[in-house]
This record gives sequence, structure tokens and C-alpha cells, in this order.
Amino acid sequence: MTIDLTGRAAVITGAGNGLGRSHALLLAARGASVLVNDYGGPVSGAEGDHGPADAVVAEIRAAGGIAAPNYADVSDPSQAVRIVEAAVAEFGRLDVVVNNAGILRDRTFAKSTLDDFRAVVEVHLLGSANVTHAAWPHLMDSGAGRVVFTTSLAGTSGNFGQSAYAAGKLGVVGLMNALAIEGRRHGILVNSVSPGASTRMTDGLNPPALDQYLKPELVSPVVAYLASETCDVTGQIIQAFAGGYSRIHYVESEGVQFDPREDVTPDAFAEVFDAVQDLDGARPTTPGTAARVEERLRSIGRWEA
Repeated sequence: MTIDLTGRAAVITGAGNGLGRSHALLLAARGASVLVNDYGGPVSGAEGDHGPADAVVAEIRAAGGIAAPNYADVSDPSQAVRIVEAAVAEFGRLDVVVNNAGILRDRTFAKSTLDDFRAVVEVHLLGSANVTHAAWPHLMDSGAGRVVFTTSLAGTSGNFGQSAYAAGKLGVVGLMNALAIEGRRHGILVNSVSPGASTRMTDGLNPPALDQYLKPELVSPVVAYLASETCDVTGQIIQAFAGGYSRIHYVESEGVQFDPREDVTPDAFAEVFDAVQDLDGARPTTPGTAARVEERLRSIGRWEA
């Protein structure tokens, strides 16, 4: 199987360094036209710098690929619109959005300020929403639109000192889940990558023995696949960590069903709590807010629709 992105146009945010740079180089090498978006500056998000985006574009063009730079701030909705407009103006279409832009202001929750918390969430979560919202009509026109969000184990499992980052990264999973349902009828598939990579944002966070294996280039193949027309899944989180690949999915325990026509006391709940949290026989969660309610009620003869 060959992943060919020829004729597809992509926006990749945060593409001036690290993972984004690696994604941009690979997608361009596989034939995609790439808008390399990067606000520039340090990982804290302060001060813009055109240098990183320009350097990646020069590298792509030197290899014979098609790319253009963009320096907009994804956390600003009006600038996010201009990112998409720039891509469409440059390439005539937009088929792929890779939401990779991010900043870090790591502190324990007790020591963090709400301004810093908000700034991190605005880039990771709202920045992803801003760009994807602006791109959505063009992805509908594509007929084979693809959105790739970037989540993290910090969001799906937690990490010390990263409350803001974790909140933003789990937030994009919720956004993915909803857009996967809405996008399918328009041919738009929406997935997430959960990367493990040694970059500026992870400097000093990983043990040296592990760090040597956390190459961004080992994550980008997942992004290239999810950006392609070959991809036929939606609403999935694919973890890419040191050359290992797996799917992350939430599961629901078998649980306990009380009769909803009768009162449930805290004491009664306490008695069955061990069964509620027992994951033996757990199943993947299902889309929608009703989940397994109908199935559970039918099991006790209380479904009368």
C-alpha cells in the first residue's frame, strides 16, 4: 500500500519545529501542498518569529515540494480564518487540517495562574477549533476532508504539573468525537494522534534512555496516513510512541443497573461500587449521549419505546 497525497492541500499548524516540521516535510514529500503555519517564538507562546516557518518552507521547496509559509496565531479566531484563506488562495483548495500548534506553561495547579491556564487552553483547544471551523466548508467541498488533532497522554491519562495542557489536550478529544459524527456525512474523517516525541516542548521531561527513541519522524507516518484518502476510520486516537503504535479508546464497565422507577440511596450505591468500577468485560464506549442506556433498561424490562 502506498500513501499518495498528490493533489491534496494541507494546513499544518505549529509546523516550524519538532512534530509539525516533521509532519510538513513528510506530507510534502508524499505530494501534498503544505501551508506551514507557525507563530514562532519560544514554547511559552510569547513573541512571534517568521524564521521557523520560512526555514521549513525552504526545506520543502529545495526537495521539490510545494509549500508556503504562514505566521498567524491560531488562538485568534480572525487570524485562524486568514490561515485557511491563505491556503485556499495559494493552492486553490483545502483537503487536510493538522492541528499541531501548542504552547507550554507548566506549573502545578496550585502555583499556576488562570491567565497562564487560559493561554495554554486557548492555543491547544480553541486554536484547534478556530482553524478547523474556518476550514470546515472547504473540507466539505473536498469530499475527502481530513482533520487530525493532536492529543496527549497528559490529557488521556494525566501528568504532574500539566493541568492546563492536559485540559486542552483532552478537550480536543471531545471535539474530535463530535466532529467525527458530524463530518462523516460530508466525507470528512476526524481523528487524533497521541505522540511521544523529543522536541522543544518535551525538553527535560523524558528519561535520557527513552528520549533517544522519541523521534518526531516516527510519529509523522500516522499523520500522513490519517491525512490520506486511504484512511477510512474516524473518531480514533492513534498513539505513536518510540516506534510503537496503538489505539487509545475509552471503555465502559459492565456496571450495575437499578430499576429507575425506584429510589437509589447512597448506601445502595456504595454496596455495588466495586461492581461499577470493575473493568472485567468492559466494552468500548459508543458515540452519542445515550450510550448503553437502552440496552441496560431492556435487560431489566424497563424499556417501553
